[in-house]
Amino acid sequence: MSMGQIVEMTDARMRQMLEQVHQDAFGWALYWSRGDREEAEELLQDVYARVLSQRARFDGRSSFKTWLFTVIRRTAQRRRWLAWRRLQRNDPEVPEDPPQSPQQEVRLYRRELREQLEHILGKLSPRQQEVLRLVFYHGLTIEESAVIMNISVGSARTHYERGKARLAEILRDMGWQDEGKRNRSSSMGLL
Repeated sequence: MSMGQIVEMTDARMRQMLEQVHQDAFGWALYWSRGDREEAEELLQDVYARVLSQRARFDGRSSFKTWLFTVIRRTAQRRRWLAWRRLQRNDPEVPEDPPQSPQQEVRLYRRELREQLEHILGKLSPRQQEVLRLVFYHGLTIEESAVIMNISVGSARTHYERGKARLAEILRDMGWQDEGKRNRSSSMGLL
């Protein structure tokens, strides 16, 4: 197969490949939906529709998962841009309902936890956040992450290393310690 040649697949084979990476794809869509499960489901549905209708075509230049993550990222960016354009035209203010049931309380707790985690990650640059999520949450390599992010491998490595270092610094400043260090220190009578 030559570079850039569209990979011909049956609808059944494409569906099978989508099923194999669905969990990871949903996690990536959830990231691009800022933790909103409903929005992530809509995003993924939009992506799957694009893939199955062949508006987005796999060309075999990367792994299927890398290609699909790229489609998710680009589709999310397009959706955000369209939403921004709609807001520019008319600025609807949507009131948020207070929790009314135990189920809503759990959702509120999860949202608050997600917001805390996002706050910590938000202290990293967008590129650092993205590469760390791709590598740690989705099990991709730095090279695959670079393809998805449309940057060089060297840049992806730099963002990865700087992101890890910055994250460690932030957690240290917040008073979090590596458990191994804490256990060694306490066993030596240092804590």
